Amino acid sequence: MKRIHAVVYGRVQGVFFRQTTLEQAKKLALSGWVRNLADGTVEAEFQGDQEAVGRMLNWLPRGSTESSVVRVEKQEMEPIYGEEEFIIKW
Repeated sequence: MKRIHAVVYGRVQGVFFRQTTLEQAKKLALSGWVRNLADGTVEAEFQGDQEAVGRMLNWLPRGSTESSVVRVEKQEMEPIYGEEEFIIKW
């Protein structure tokens, strides 16, 4: 089990980035969350098996069709056991 905290920079708000992240996380059977931050970035935490987390990390720089990701900052975290779904936080 692996958990990552990520902050995504670029044109990532108002371009369906959170919704697309939710869909990708569900495809990969990841749990966690995604939300917009006031500074225009998107923050997310996701966890699952190492391969699925790796695939999500490879996907983040591409993002949604309308997004334009400049960079992704990531940090490994301790897993949260018992977390079962991926949600959009408001």
